[in-house]
Amino acid sequence: MGEKSVLLVEDEDGIALALEFLIARQGYDTRRVSDGNAALRAMEEDRPDLVVLDVMLPERSGYEICQIMRQDEDLRDVKVLMMTARGGEVERRKGLALGADAFLTKPFATADLTAQIRALLGGDMDA
Repeated sequence: MGEKSVLLVEDEDGIALALEFLIARQGYDTRRVSDGNAALRAMEEDRPDLVVLDVMLPERSGYEICQIMRQDEDLRDVKVLMMTARGGEVERRKGLALGADAFLTKPFATADLTAQIRALLGGDMDA
């Protein structure tokens, strides 16, 4: 079985670089895009095992992306980890109601992120 793939959808370069490094260091094949439409195109080209999805994005919100994924036969079982700087309970509930598998509020501990990713991808990978 090949390595699991993660699509990171984050428009802030500083955050994206740190997250991309962190996810790749866990042993996952990682790609990054910076807006909602690019996320949809990237998933059509190469279906990931997990999408780490920011809520606030150019062109389409993370909520829209999640909703589209859950309605798409080919993408509905891809795991979604949503994250946002607006950490209210309303945002979390909305993300989970739209089909996100997990939700993190920025800033978060890197250990929380890696634990969530491992839990969603179902396996302990040794980096």
